[in-house]
Amino acid sequence: MRPTGITANLNVPDIEEARQFYTDYLGLSVEEMNLGWVARFTAPDGRATVQLVSGDATSPVSSVLSIHVGDEVEAAYGEAQRRGFEIVYPLTTEPWGVRRFFVRAPDGTVINIVSHKDELA
Repeated sequence: MRPTGITANLNVPDIEEARQFYTDYLGLSVEEMNLGWVARFTAPDGRATVQLVSGDATSPVSSVLSIHVGDEVEAAYGEAQRRGFEIVYPLTTEPWGVRRFFVRAPDGTVINIVSHKDELA
């Protein structure tokens, strides 16, 4: 697998309550995306990004990292299965246009392995 990006997913009780701290104070003032339960904020120069998550829309658990893999999501899923890693959420095409699965790392961390439509060549 060759990650094309990694995004931290911070679990917060309420995205709107957290918004001011991350946008005004930390300067992550560009709201790239907001689905209500997940929002991505980025610095104006694009060099820093964080996602705030108040609960996943379809998975029973939230992830702490999103690993972007472009068109390798199926291969990453197969490799995780081959290695015997726990699949927390199966490979799914979501209504908002991503294809993803959640895998638990040996240390217990839940990772979102994701492919966005705009990452595919």
